[in-house]
Amino acid sequence: MSESTGTNVEKSKAAAYKGRLSVPPNVSNADEDEIPIMETFGVIPRNFDKKDYLEVENVDLFRQQYEKNKKEHHTDRYFNNKLIIRRGQTFSIRVDFNRPYNPEKDQFWLEFVIGRYPQQSKGTYIPIPIVEELEVGKWGAKVILNDYNSVTLSILSAPNCIIGKFRLYIAVLTPYGILRTPRKSDTDTYILFNPWCKEDAVYLDEEKEIEEYVMNDVGVIFHGEANNIKTRSWEYGQFEEQILDACLFLMDKAQLDLSGRGNPIKISRIGSAVINGRDDDGVIEGNWNNTYTYGVSPSAWTGSVEILLEYYSSKLPVKYGQCWVFAGVFTTFLRCLGIPARLVTNYFSAHDKDANVQTDIYLDEDGKTNTARTKDSIWNYHCWNEAWMTRPDLPVGFGGWQAVDATPQENSDGMYRCGPASVQAIKHGHVCFQFDTPFLFAEVNSDIIYSKVMKDGTLEVQYIDKTHVGQKLLTKEIGGDGSLDITDLYKFSEGTEEERLALEAALMYGVKKEFRDEEQFLSGFDTTMDLQEDNAIFGSDFKVTLTFKNQSSNRYTASAYLTGHVVFYTGVQKAEFKNKTLQLTLEPLSTKTVDVQIKAGEYMSNIVEQASLHFFVTARINETKKIIAKQKIVVLQVPELRIKTIGERRVKKEMTVVLEFTNPLKKKLQNVILRMGGPSLMKTKTQIYREVPANTTVTWEEKCTPSVAGKRKLIATLDSETLRHVYGELDLEIVTEDN
Repeated sequence: MSESTGTNVEKSKAAAYKGRLSVPPNVSNADEDEIPIMETFGVIPRNFDKKDYLEVENVDLFRQQYEKNKKEHHTDRYFNNKLIIRRGQTFSIRVDFNRPYNPEKDQFWLEFVIGRYPQQSKGTYIPIPIVEELEVGKWGAKVILNDYNSVTLSILSAPNCIIGKFRLYIAVLTPYGILRTPRKSDTDTYILFNPWCKEDAVYLDEEKEIEEYVMNDVGVIFHGEANNIKTRSWEYGQFEEQILDACLFLMDKAQLDLSGRGNPIKISRIGSAVINGRDDDGVIEGNWNNTYTYGVSPSAWTGSVEILLEYYSSKLPVKYGQCWVFAGVFTTFLRCLGIPARLVTNYFSAHDKDANVQTDIYLDEDGKTNTARTKDSIWNYHCWNEAWMTRPDLPVGFGGWQAVDATPQENSDGMYRCGPASVQAIKHGHVCFQFDTPFLFAEVNSDIIYSKVMKDGTLEVQYIDKTHVGQKLLTKEIGGDGSLDITDLYKFSEGTEEERLALEAALMYGVKKEFRDEEQFLSGFDTTMDLQEDNAIFGSDFKVTLTFKNQSSNRYTASAYLTGHVVFYTGVQKAEFKNKTLQLTLEPLSTKTVDVQIKAGEYMSNIVEQASLHFFVTARINETKKIIAKQKIVVLQVPELRIKTIGERRVKKEMTVVLEFTNPLKKKLQNVILRMGGPSLMKTKTQIYREVPANTTVTWEEKCTPSVAGKRKLIATLDSETLRHVYGELDLEIVTEDN
């Protein structure tokens, strides 16, 4: 073939593709980092003049536009030198050409690409045309400045586009084919959810809520028990170095299809699975047996950063976690991607094993708990998350806060995960709505059914407790470290008709109705019982007080049986340390109190994580044969860590942090591990003491240099085999360099 003939063929091919903005040839077969540098239809002649066509010389994301973009998109706090934007909002870039751009003759467009096999139909290849005016809801680029050889573009992304790290290319249509910029990592761009954008599924209309649920990188976790609420701070650290990449990696690990990564429903559901390592080698391995030889005790973590970075590096589950650890890391994941999220604590949280939306406690004929038959349990407290989003898959009114839980409790669609379930659906008992609404309903609003197992194996219901489960649900208040009671978001007030109707609705939606004639079991209870403790301090003696009230005009005798168990916070018993039988006489219209002494030596040898003791009392009124039951969790008080600083609290100015701890016990502590850190203050550091003698104080000093001004927090933990869940924190106001 002659040179002239070949040139004519090349020109005809170029003419055929002139103006075409479709997917470049072979792009679907391109490797992730090998999008073709130059796509031509034919071969460019040797004697062509470069000025015949427009050529990109530089794509600039890092001059004036860079800081402006990140500030306007609220991404300036991410410790990442790439451009990070939020979808559905304009951002600016500058493109330098080899000559002035002439909109009458020249044609170019932008391309955002993600994944190994980009396709326009799946939203993984996004051609962005140059348009006269930007249109809300669509990708588009508008020239806002044409200055000599450079143009500044205002680019609008679609509010439902994929979340992730995109590769950016500029494509120019030339007489000889499409010329595309080479792959440059400097122009890689992260796109996140945008709670400031009305068209985004995670839109929040209150700025103070966005500041709390997306931007706040330190939170408060509530634990303890409903009548003895304890708090600890947690470093979410969603803006820290490599955390964004680690969170995006989790979606790869979970094999979430790229096309689904713009949907907060799918992301939160897959996130609840990949945060735990139960069945998919996810981030955290759960451990509730009080033995942490090959890892870190759950109570020793100060936040999510150390955990996520270890997992991102090793790709192996990090040891170990319990519910607040799963929830803390899940909060980081959601907030990092831009999904508003908060951590919730439910006090007296039921674990419904058999999915009948009730908690079944089986008793032997003498009133003792039948541990072999009782499978349901009640946790002292349980932590999960809420994520804010629309729910177009549900009827109108069920969007907003969605409960999602990463703690591996029960299998859901083949994996250990839970949610997202509409909090509104949980409240009204609409357990037919996905995902896992029946399980969450039972956690907050199931009745406890006490049934006696007769000798012939039949069951006889003795008592129904309607108010014990879900006594209080708390989350962190907006703008402070106090609690916000959100119980009324999950359930109607106990004992109201609305609350009973919600339970009936839950039973009606496909859950087996075993019985509902409650009054026959509740009538005739004219005697009540209460159980309280006084000032229970770790390692010390204390007493529990039983109070019986006979509200009838009859004289009764009663047999009461008290047991005390060391328990995990999940309600699972480790060991019995106390049992006592009481014979009582209850005079008409009278109150009787009985004190039971609890010695430290009785419980200390079996004490476990969180130092929780569970007391269960059953009493039989001999004359009426009625059984009344009461249970109470006692969380022993543990010491706190003391933190102070020496030196100026100023950005880029070194200061000294001093951590002190005094061993309050009458024996030495061995293998004591201290952890301390805080976002934008210091990365988590560890100090180990082989032993800390009784009544001895240890002091640990560390240097740190704050990198961000404003309110900051230092968080510290102590861990040892004998003493756990020991915390300390210090609020700091860091001033700027100029002050």
